[in-house]
Order: sequence, then structure tokens, then C-alpha cells
Amino acid sequence: MIGMLRLARLGPRSFGLVILAGLLLAAPNAATAASAAGSPSASQSCGPVPKLDPRNFPARPRIDNRFTPLVPGMQFVLDGYVVEDDGQRHPHRIVTTVTDLTKVVDGVRALVLFDRDIEDGLLQESEIFFEAQDAAGQVWLLGEYPEEYENGTLQGAPDTWISGVESAKAGVAMLAHPRVGSPTYLQGLALRVGFEDCATVFRTGQHSCVPTGCYNGVLEIDEFSPLDPAGGHQRKLYAPGVGNIRVVPVGGDQAEKLELTSAARLCPAEFAAERNKALQQDRRGYVVAGKVYRKTTPAADTLTERTC
Repeated sequence: MIGMLRLARLGPRSFGLVILAGLLLAAPNAATAASAAGSPSASQSCGPVPKLDPRNFPARPRIDNRFTPLVPGMQFVLDGYVVEDDGQRHPHRIVTTVTDLTKVVDGVRALVLFDRDIEDGLLQESEIFFEAQDAAGQVWLLGEYPEEYENGTLQGAPDTWISGVESAKAGVAMLAHPRVGSPTYLQGLALRVGFEDCATVFRTGQHSCVPTGCYNGVLEIDEFSPLDPAGGHQRKLYAPGVGNIRVVPVGGDQAEKLELTSAARLCPAEFAAERNKALQQDRRGYVVAGKVYRKTTPAADTLTERTC
């Protein structure tokens, strides 16, 4: 699962997004590339910006991609460490809940995911982000609202971006059919907030063990941000039917390592509490990041997942 770990946050930072050959990732010709170079919404390093067509998405979101299945009611915990500026390893935890809320973003009804980033036992960031799967099985990232906290106090959400607002563009969180040799693809683009993440299929068919078990057929994705070369790369490993099980740093000035320590279906009371937190954050978005966030409809409890 876990499409929430974006490079912009981890090195966000999902659990995160090949476009079908000849469809969305066809290489641009020279004239197109020249035009893109002068566009504020064009990626310079991830290939062409994929075309989002709301007609390719179902009215009721369902994400069952093999490498990032997002079932409402599931909660995933990744534990590990980050090396900060002091050179020391600091305990780091990412808790992601798949809610049964949906939100219309750029014409697409997307699933709302609720993500908390905890370091040294303190909440650093609380985020809701929006993903949807198209008819071909490709998962898209359509926007993020990450609140930043310091000593328990909300400081703001300056990195908020929404596809279709202020030239931000949706990207691919997970390919429908990841294959080695596929072109590098864009996971999202919002130059106003300095967000541009790229991904390349690095290896497939791997075997990997983490605290939740050992997995075969693991997919390894290499991610990087052209806007942050000092941040290095991240290798994210995805197990079939599970999702993101490991994050490994490759270079960079803030090494981050995480492993999946829990993947469980929440029971009704726990899930209701998580849903309410996500709804509250969605409402705050219209105040904290109103200029961007007001372009979206409020999150709605439309999938109605209630059981363990």
C-alpha cells in the first residue's frame, strides 16, 4: 500500500504512483519539449506531464493496484530513523490510514488518505492526500495538504498543492504494469511550492524481509526530486497485495530508512476516530491553506467502511 511517502517530505517524503506504453508517456517531439521548457507547469526531468482525463476514472473510487492496494479501514505503520543535521539518528514513524472519505480534485473523485509523520515521539506533520485509480489500473496522486507542527502546535501548511490549481499537475503514484526499462515518470508537479518528484522502475521480482514478514515478487522503485539534488534518491520496495514495505536512502543529506512494522484492519471505534481526524483536517484546510484548498469540494463520507 502506502503511496504517501513523498520525497519532498522524507528527504513526501504516500506510500506513493508505467503509464501505458504509447499512451501517456510517449516521448515529446522537439517542438513539444521546447514549449514545455518555458511552461511553469512542465517537468524538466521526469518526462512529459501525464494528461489527467476525469472520464477515465470511476464515479466510486477503488484502488486495487497489485502494488498499492488501498482498502478503506487499513492502517500501515513504517518505523525507522532519519539522520538529521546533528548527524544523529532520530526515531521516525509514518502512520497511514486508508479512510472511506472521498474528495473531488480536478474533476476526479479521489480517495482520502490520512498520514502522520512522527519523529522523536512528536508529531512533525499531519497530511491528507488524494489518490485515484483509472480504468487501466494506474494510480494517480492528485494533491496533498500537509500540516506542519512544532511542539504540538500547528505552524501552517505551506506545501499544499492541488492538481489544477496554480498550475499544479497530478502525477502517477503507481504504474499499472511496472517494468524495468519503462521511462522515468512524474509523480506530481507543483512548482509554486517546489514540488517535483520523479520515479523509475529499478528492479522487479525481488525477495525482501521486514518485521511483518518476508515477501516475493517485490517491486523496487527509485525516486528523486530534480529540485532537491542534495536530497539524493530513495528506493521504495512494494510487496504484491501489501504495498510499501521498505524505504532505503541512496545518498542525500538526510538519510531515511523505514520498514513496515504493522499492516492491520482497524476496528469500528478506531477507524471512526481516524476518519474524524481526517475530516477535521480537511475542514481546517479551507482556513489554513484557503487560497489553494478552497478550489476543492469538502471531503465526504461516501464509501462507508465500518467493519474490522
